[in-house]
Amino acid sequence: RARRLEKALDTPAKIYYKYEGVSPAGSHKPNTAVAQAYYNKQAGIKRLITETGAGQWGSSLAFAGALFGLEVVVYMVKVSYNQKPYRRALMETYGARVVASPSTETQAGRSILATHPNSTGSLGIAISEAVEIAAADEQSKYALGSVLNHVLLHQTVIGQEALVQMEMAGDYPDLVIGCTGGGSNFAGIAFPFLGAKLRGERDVEIIAVEPAACPTLTRGKYAYDFGDTAHLTPLMKMHTLGSTFVPEGIHAGGLRYHGMAPLMSHVVALGLAEARLEYQLGCFAAGLTFARSEGILPAPEANHAVKAAIDEALKCKESGESKVILFNLCGHGHFDMQAYMDYQAGKLVDTEYSSAEVAMALAGLPSFG
Repeated sequence: RARRLEKALDTPAKIYYKYEGVSPAGSHKPNTAVAQAYYNKQAGIKRLITETGAGQWGSSLAFAGALFGLEVVVYMVKVSYNQKPYRRALMETYGARVVASPSTETQAGRSILATHPNSTGSLGIAISEAVEIAAADEQSKYALGSVLNHVLLHQTVIGQEALVQMEMAGDYPDLVIGCTGGGSNFAGIAFPFLGAKLRGERDVEIIAVEPAACPTLTRGKYAYDFGDTAHLTPLMKMHTLGSTFVPEGIHAGGLRYHGMAPLMSHVVALGLAEARLEYQLGCFAAGLTFARSEGILPAPEANHAVKAAIDEALKCKESGESKVILFNLCGHGHFDMQAYMDYQAGKLVDTEYSSAEVAMALAGLPSFG
């Protein structure tokens, strides 16, 4: 329970957070990385190929690969590759090979660079590169850290633990909040509580928070789309900004994905969760408030959930209503100190998504009929 944050905000709300930053890789991602590495090892696979945005997933798969003796290759979105050298170093410490994406190693990467030689990359591009390499080698498999159903299932251990922990605390959340990029950390915390709601056990309000620079749920189209830029993946029905959309290079690199998990998209489409967007500067301000109150520095991605939790607590202050708020603090910001330094030096800016670029990307959605 964030008692010092409650005091700093002078709110009657109770604020709880599920902290996932104490894992070896520093985030919630090993919940699925270890499982995927284990089953690939059992199947006789020698090498795992993947992509990563900010590096939390790449770090976790590199860690899991080291546990099971698997070679790991990570295509890291170029803007994060340059912004987060220590996250890259952690992956290499675990034995992974890290490649800035788009790269010259794949046809997908070379095609992007031929058109956009200074491309900062995107998760869609990095996925294309990883899938292309994995598909050409029988000893390799592609591993994904979000979006797909099995990943969301693995992550629900977060919410299952939180249900028991809230019972131990003698409380139950009125609000459950998580940041959203592909959907895994949000589904992890929220889906078990949503299950209880759908079974008629306890009511709860669920809020998914995404960056204004990549507002997939709030501004995207609910349609069938590819999960990658080169259109190598199967089609998925999801909220999407278009598979060729490249977001601005915000520091919350783990949230810079053009699509949202099909299950997440379905939940929002049914009205079972509210989607909202937040801007970069407000999120970093919230992260500093949390760090100065609770002593934990959140990852830039997690700051989106922190911001929404603080906003809801301040609403309680205005109304005098005492709500119980639970959010997922999905990782620490120890590898993101440059981002915090830039924020405090006034170097960061708020960025909007490009409606013109989204329109062009959505024009390329697959057609049927």
